[in-house]
Amino acid sequence: MRRLILLFAVALPLALSAPLDARADEEIQVGMASWYGAELAGNATASGEVFSPAKLTAAHPSLPLGTKVRVKNLENGRTVVVRINDRGPFAKNRIIDLSEKAARQLGMIDDGVARVRVVPLES
Repeated sequence: MRRLILLFAVALPLALSAPLDARADEEIQVGMASWYGAELAGNATASGEVFSPAKLTAAHPSLPLGTKVRVKNLENGRTVVVRINDRGPFAKNRIIDLSEKAARQLGMIDDGVARVRVVPLES
């Protein structure tokens, strides 16, 4: 019985320290991101909301609309959390299109693209 209690006492903190924000590892993506801004402001997104470059949103080809993801710029280490509200990107070799605000936070405005890691977050 003591061993069982000891095992539980050791295992519980380990279980609670596991990251709760990431979904299964197979949903984590690494690739190129781009951004879009004022030229599309006011257009309807796939979710039906009006696109605003001043919001922290993004377009992704397959994640459910409304999903929040953490995007990390692998070149400078900056991160941002965005909500998927549109479909895209439609350019080859891109995994996500970010709003202008998100791109600014990641420090990728001038380059236009950046190598990123995209991690879906639990709701």
